[in-house]
Amino acid sequence: MNDTAPDVLEYVRNRYAAMSPETRFLTGIRMFDAAREFVEASIAPDLTDLERRRQICRRLYPSLADQVFPSSS
Repeated sequence: MNDTAPDVLEYVRNRYAAMSPETRFLTGIRMFDAAREFVEASIAPDLTDLERRRQICRRLYPSLADQVFPSSS
């Protein structure tokens, strides 16, 4: 799904293109960290550490989660 207007998409692409590689990299890291914080905040606080990591993995990497955290049953 893409609900971004073409002119806004072009503006954002131009802004990223104008950044140095280091700035783009650091921006990506900050964006990922923010996304992870949102995911962590949405997970029940009473889970075990393992279950918490499993839930974070499922939300961020759904296609890999079952390989990383195979079902214990």
